[in-house]
Amino acid sequence: MSLKQEVRDTLARLQAKAPGHSVEVRVPPYGAVQAVEGGRHTRGTPRAVVETDPETWLAVARGEVAWADAVADGRIRASGERTDLSPYLPL
Repeated sequence: MSLKQEVRDTLARLQAKAPGHSVEVRVPPYGAVQAVEGGRHTRGTPRAVVETDPETWLAVARGEVAWADAVADGRIRASGERTDLSPYLPL
């Protein structure tokens, strides 16, 4: 499976595991989804954003790296409410 497809598949699994629209999870250049129950984002800058590179995303999705560790060392940038995705990981 290609890196692009694996990122997209894991983002879809996150959406299924944490349905909602309160957090935008971005893994450029391969994908972005809205997940986690809460207020809906429709236009402009989302209230809560998580962004990381594809390799880091896959490492936390697989359980190879702890969410808190990746946030602490800056591999994941998370701002806003409900951006702690650790309850949904690994996928």
